[in-house]
Parts: sequence; structure tokens; C-alpha cells
Amino acid sequence: MLRPWQVTLGERIDPARDVPIYMQIIQALIRDIERGRLTSGTYLPSSRELASILGVNRKTVVLAYEDLIAQGWLASAGTRGTMVSTSLPDPVERQRGEAEATMSEVPIDYRYASPPDRPLALPSGPGLKLDEGAPDGRLFPAELLARAYRAAAHRASRENKFQYGDPRGTPALRESVATMLKSQRGLPVSAENICITRGSQNGIFLAAHVLVRPGDTVIVEALTYEPAVAACRSLGANIVAVPLDADGIDVAEVERACRRNAVRAVFLTPHHQFPTTVSLRPERRLRLLELAHQFGFAIIEDDYDHEFHFESQPLLPMAGYGPGHVIYVGSMSKLLLPTLRIGYVAAPPPVIDAIAHMVSLTDGMGNRLTEDAAAELIENGELRRHARKVRQVYAKRRESFAAELDSRFGDIVEYRMPEGGLAFWLRFNVDLDQMEARAAAMGLRFASSRSFMTRDDAPRGLRVGFASLNEREARAALAALREAAG
Repeated sequence: MLRPWQVTLGERIDPARDVPIYMQIIQALIRDIERGRLTSGTYLPSSRELASILGVNRKTVVLAYEDLIAQGWLASAGTRGTMVSTSLPDPVERQRGEAEATMSEVPIDYRYASPPDRPLALPSGPGLKLDEGAPDGRLFPAELLARAYRAAAHRASRENKFQYGDPRGTPALRESVATMLKSQRGLPVSAENICITRGSQNGIFLAAHVLVRPGDTVIVEALTYEPAVAACRSLGANIVAVPLDADGIDVAEVERACRRNAVRAVFLTPHHQFPTTVSLRPERRLRLLELAHQFGFAIIEDDYDHEFHFESQPLLPMAGYGPGHVIYVGSMSKLLLPTLRIGYVAAPPPVIDAIAHMVSLTDGMGNRLTEDAAAELIENGELRRHARKVRQVYAKRRESFAAELDSRFGDIVEYRMPEGGLAFWLRFNVDLDQMEARAAAMGLRFASSRSFMTRDDAPRGLRVGFASLNEREARAALAALREAAG
């Protein structure tokens, strides 16, 4: 029987690859069908013949043929052999070489939303990285985390909880977070007011998703957290940036913006303003809540590092005395570990239900084992003990970092000692564009001063974290930064 198809699979079958031989044969045959080398009705060599050509066991070819028949690519013609299914359409005309190219090489024929030119997160790689206020993960004992995971896994096994769960999060962690917020931050909440998220950024995005529609206005500060702005823009929001000063956001400008625009939300970091670290004064907080009531907008309060305050008692969150106007977003990443990706949203139950619906669309549910492990750490007191320990460590690092700044930079940098949080806001008396270019050439990586700016006239500076660096690492980082400053 004539078989006009010329067998070239041998060129693409490599026993050294980590893909099983039968799967390589399947992939090679599908590629030849898709590119038109194998057309509908074409007979293939017998399994014995193809095995001889390829130098493989006949059972390997039989397995590949059977799999392709089951998938519908091939059809059995009884004693006549195996052929390409006649139900397949004619191959689509393709660009030259596409069938042989990798996914990284092929041209893209469909429309998609491309990312911005500047990434929202610093990529990993060689060189020295200055973060924007991350904790030192080395300070959390790995054995405590492993023990908490073991306890969570054993409990889930006993209680048959290795199943899909509530998109709002596990009951244990929601209850623990609610208790923490109520006792330590004055929020009038219970578990029904809590939705666990994959970090605070996920919480911000979900909050924006249930608030913002294309064309709605969202107010942000002239200097702010860029990923939050990007999240709102991705939903079609009109971003209006208002000035801020040493006391936080300019509430008079907020009111003027509300009179000019249909404002849907205001995004704030009132506890330790990102990036400048200042706290929003009580009178401005109260005025913002009045404006929220008057104009019907929501306040997204991002309280990303409430646990770290070194000078005085922290101000209570705005959600504590304005729960009907505030969607409160928090994170356990700074207190535990960023890699655990645990954040939370506190809001009235209908809003939590709406956010949970978005979770079910994008994620289905959270990570039950991680959430229950975190709850275990809260319930057994380990989280409280860890918090007490790292506050002392970070307080010393904050003082040492300031001393190193004074020693190395003198009058070319201006800063105010942050009362809380894990980062400094540095204003430089040098050309920042040149400094950042030199730093990049030296392999020093940090967030660009322009990444915090939502207005061209916003003051420029760098947000530099101190908590994740021990004293030796901090000295090396600041020495490199000083060299880049010229």
C-alpha cells in the first residue's frame, strides 16, 4: 500500500529529553498534521515499521497511535492500517516556520493587553537590591513554619478538609484576623467582615474591582503606591492625583476634585504614607470621612505595615470609626513572610460577598493549608512572640540606618526619621536621573523615583527599606548608593 508521507520523525525524537518517547511521537505527529505535511486520510506506517524506522520499541508506537486515535487525530482503518482522521479540517495556512518554532519564537496573531514599559516589581537577578520596606525573612524560624504546616495538614486530613473551600478564606484564619483587628486596631468586625486574599496587592485589586467601572474617577495622592494605581487604571478608571504634604493628603484638593468629577474611590495609605512614611493627621482623616459621606465614595485604606511603629502609639485605622465608608486592606506579609501571600480585606458583609465572588472567578479559593498554618501561628502565640522580637531588631536597624545615612551622605540627602514602617523616604540634592542611571550600571537595583509619582510636579525621592538588611548589608548598600550619587 502506498504511503506518500515521508517519515521525518526521527529528527525530532531524542531519548535524552525528559519527555517520554511515546509523547515525543505524539507531539511530532500532531505538528505534522497541523502544518499540513500529514493530510486527512493519509495512511501511516504500521506500528512495527515506524518502530523500526525510529529505533524504538513497537509498544511505544502502539501506545502513541492508540492515544492519538482516542484524541481524534488518527483513525483505525482495520486491516488497512492507521490513517489521519478524515474529519479534520484542512490545515490553516501558517506563517513559514511557525510549526517548528517554540512558543517564545512564534508571532502573535491575537490582541492582548501588553504590560507597561516599566515593570511594577523589581525583577530578580544579580546585583544588590534595595527593597521598598520588606521584612527580613531570615528572622522567622523555619521550624515554626514547618510545625504550623504539619499541624494544619494533620487537622485537614482528620476533618476531610482537603477539598475546595470558601472563597472568603478558612474560618480559622478569618476568625483570628477579625479578633486581631478588633482587639489591636479597634475595628468593629467579626469573621463575616473578613475575606482572606493573596497579599495586600490582591486585596487592593479585588476592592477596586467591586468599586470601579470604566470612566469612574479614583483619587490618589501625588506620590503613592504604583501597583494600586495600575490596578485601577486596568479597570478603566480616570485617575486624579492630588497633592500631599507633611500631614498627608490635601483634603481641600480632594473636595475640589469631588466637585469636578464623579469620584468612586479614594486610595490611601494613611498610617505610614507610601512612599513618604508620614501619618495622616486625625483632623484630615475625619474630614475625608465627611467627604466620603457627602459625595458617596469609598476609601480604600491600605494598612500594609500597621505592626511597626517605633516612636509612639499608632493611630487607629480609619475603618475603626468609619466602617461604612472604608474598605480596609491589610497584610501579614510584613509580620510573617511575603512568600506566604496572606492579606485580608475587612468590609461590610455585602462587600465581602462581592469580593469573594471575584475570588471565586479568579482563584476559586485561597490556599487552605497556608491559611490554617497562619491561624495556627496566631492561636498558639508564636506570631505575637515573633512580632515582639522583630520590632526590637528593626528598631535597632532603623537607628543604625539613619546613622549610616548621616555618615555617608551628609547634606546631599534629606530625610525625616520614620516614626514607623520599614523604610526611609530620601530626598537627594543631586540629579536623580543621573544617579539612578549610574546605580543601574553598577548593578544596584531599586524602585525608580518616578515610579511613585502620579503628577509631574510631585516631589521626587527614593523609598529605601532598612528592615531586610543587617548592619553589614546596609553599609554595603548605602556605600553603593553613595557612589552612584557621585
